[in-house]
Amino acid sequence: VLVVQVNSQFCNGMTQYDGCSINSGCGCLQVVGAINIGSCSYLYLTECSELVKCDHGNHCYSPDHICVYHPRCQSLPVCYPVPNYSQQLCPPISIMPNIPANSTWAQDSVTVAGWSEGDNSTNQLLNAGGLFVDDDETVVIADSWNHRIIQWKKGYANGQVVAGGNDKGIRLDQLNEPTDVLADKETDSAIICDQWNRRVVRWSRHNGTKQGEILIDNIDCYGLAMDDQRYVYVSDYRKFEVRRYGLGDKNGILVAGGNGDGIDLGQLKFPSYLFVDRQQNVYVSDEYNFRLMKWNKGAIEGIVVAGGYGIGNASTQLSYPKGIFVDMLGTVYVADNWDHRVMRWPPGAKQGAVIAGGNGYGLGANQFAYPVGLPFDRNGNLYVVDQFNHRVQRFSLE
Repeated sequence: VLVVQVNSQFCNGMTQYDGCSINSGCGCLQVVGAINIGSCSYLYLTECSELVKCDHGNHCYSPDHICVYHPRCQSLPVCYPVPNYSQQLCPPISIMPNIPANSTWAQDSVTVAGWSEGDNSTNQLLNAGGLFVDDDETVVIADSWNHRIIQWKKGYANGQVVAGGNDKGIRLDQLNEPTDVLADKETDSAIICDQWNRRVVRWSRHNGTKQGEILIDNIDCYGLAMDDQRYVYVSDYRKFEVRRYGLGDKNGILVAGGNGDGIDLGQLKFPSYLFVDRQQNVYVSDEYNFRLMKWNKGAIEGIVVAGGYGIGNASTQLSYPKGIFVDMLGTVYVADNWDHRVMRWPPGAKQGAVIAGGNGYGLGANQFAYPVGLPFDRNGNLYVVDQFNHRVQRFSLE
């Protein structure tokens, strides 16, 4: 069997041969017998005859091969090699939802994780922080006060602990109030800001993982982001800066702030959550300056893209902004923490509009108690960590 040098990852929800990587030579190969499940793999083989056909049950007997349809094999089922991560031929792309400028969301949300009581059971959260949403709508949450990362599959009543959960502590099988988590699809792992252990760690999401590994230590991290080239961005709230790290890099490169605590455009005051766009521009929740900043790649100063008019609940103001998302149009979405609302700020706007919450502190389906994390899924549905209600709410795109 030809062992093709590929770097595969799952490309669920894509059609056959869809582009699934920043390498245009890669495409989504549909797994035979599965619905909307594929392997993102390098497409250009020299000889189709070098691949073995699947058996009558669409099985492959060679290790690390799956049965897929391939365009160079008359789309007949063949056994194709799966992840060979060392080659990095098919680095993944982030799938950005297409959110039209005039979009609206249902004002009454649905709880998808946790509920109002808040404890350490697997059906609950306790003062959660950041989160991400997988392509299959699995929600992965930094469950801060439970010192764990927990994932909730769509429709499940209980979550599954994927990192930590062994009380707070400094051991590699422990976390201490993690504030943020992101997905490294390349290695099917979670990268975590382990706040009070002053480190960034990575845990494999494979079953049986017992401990993580330290990527960066001696850092007062709060927020995380990753770009399409797999650089990791980390906010350091005590150094008032954001740095970009390559894998294995312990020092990083300054990309925002780093000029002390202040309100000038070159400064930050408690940088927390982050977002990085495809041009490697960095968006920072500058919490204690009550604003969102955009630092263009290579810039020495930031640009205020939301807030910046002091603390308050006017449409021009933010009150301790937290989670950020930026869509393909450059529209900024922010969890306005103390105002218990989510706001949208189009590019160049001087004021924002409320798209969720804004109905005071409360437990209602249209209310928040200090919203924090804020991603969208690939269909444009909005997810919000409702921190003091100990739950994650989904607002459906209308």
